[in-house]
Amino acid sequence: MKIEKIRPIPKYMIKLIRKAEKRNYLSSSGYTRFYSYLTRNDGELVKIIVACKNKLDSPRWRCKQVVIHGIHSDKCFLKDICLHFMGNYSVGWYEQGLQKHRKWYESENWGWQDDKYFNIYCPVLNVEYVLNFPEYKYSAILQYPYNDTFKYLRAYEKYSQAEMLVKFGLPAYATSVQILRQVGKDKRFRKWLIQKRDEINCYGYYIGTILIAYKTGKPLNKVQKLESEKKSFYRQDGYGNIKQLFKTDKEVTALMEYIEKQNTNLSSYSDYIHACEYLSLDMTLPKNRFPHDFRRWHDIRIDEYHTAKALKDEEERKALYAKFGEIAEKYLPLQKESNDAFVVIIARSPQDLIREGDILHHCVGRMNYDQKFVREESLIFFVRDKHSPDAPFVTLEYSLKNKRILQCYGERDSKPSDGVLEFVNKKWLPFANKQLKKIQAAAA
Repeated sequence: MKIEKIRPIPKYMIKLIRKAEKRNYLSSSGYTRFYSYLTRNDGELVKIIVACKNKLDSPRWRCKQVVIHGIHSDKCFLKDICLHFMGNYSVGWYEQGLQKHRKWYESENWGWQDDKYFNIYCPVLNVEYVLNFPEYKYSAILQYPYNDTFKYLRAYEKYSQAEMLVKFGLPAYATSVQILRQVGKDKRFRKWLIQKRDEINCYGYYIGTILIAYKTGKPLNKVQKLESEKKSFYRQDGYGNIKQLFKTDKEVTALMEYIEKQNTNLSSYSDYIHACEYLSLDMTLPKNRFPHDFRRWHDIRIDEYHTAKALKDEEERKALYAKFGEIAEKYLPLQKESNDAFVVIIARSPQDLIREGDILHHCVGRMNYDQKFVREESLIFFVRDKHSPDAPFVTLEYSLKNKRILQCYGERDSKPSDGVLEFVNKKWLPFANKQLKKIQAAAA
């Protein structure tokens, strides 16, 4: 691939681009649209990305080449295009007369960049051109349904079994090196893929899910659920005490399997870890990490924690209660009492949290929720039946910073009914956010 051998866009390709523009709903807007076509440069298969600007039926409609990728090149040529943070592209149109001044990234000459950049995902208008190259005759490229043509062809050059996956009906995995290697060396895996093809296509399982399910014999849906929970766990900012204790993927997998088996959740387990560490228990011991009856030992450790903390913090107790009441009074307008089936009441003291937790058998009154409350990190509200406003029913934690609900549980950390959730999310939350805005505006 050589710069001096770059040729203008052929007339037949201009026609194809204009046809694509007619099908493109953005063609009537001011957005820049991208398309690509395949051709040859110095004997190498290349993909040329073009940019289009303005309405198709406008005399100011313009189309030009902006990026050129070679199938075997580690560099790409580019002109009048800039890559921004988060993968957004800008194109300059000075030479085409659509702007008065040249952008800083525009030039009369072609430049170059690493091939991994500027690989814009856009329609390839003449995929059949690949068949002009004998080495790709059996690549099944015309059956490959995605636009990352070069990624697929590069995978096919190294692993001819990519063509097999496309013909199997699994094109979404035809560029995965892990899958391709396994297909190439394991005949039993190939048969297993064919048997599971419909399910895999239907649910779009992770690559890791497929490999784990095959090796362990576990159902794909259960493995996928576990992998999804792990990904969610890794992405979350919270649960620092759990992440400190479970550092490897194997350990996290064991934790997720334990939580599912014990029918609990990460929030309860985090509370349990916090209590154990406060009590200076050795968390490297399996009996402490994974107690046989989690609920029983969770309650025991939380009670022990509560007792130890109460003895240690007795001097701070009065100050805590006074501060708690002050904060509760400040955010009293977030309470909601209306004609709905439910009412929402703010906790007025740490004792309210203790009573709520004791009756509903959860940790709201025995962990550090009172401290988070007085620090104004999150508030605790009680959702009650309108006809029984004094009877604990559902407890929710509300983030003042993010203006969203962090937790909402009923008795023994159970999920509330759909009616309660709809009331909390659709009626109370918008009301609370509106009231909070008023409080913050008044304090400014």
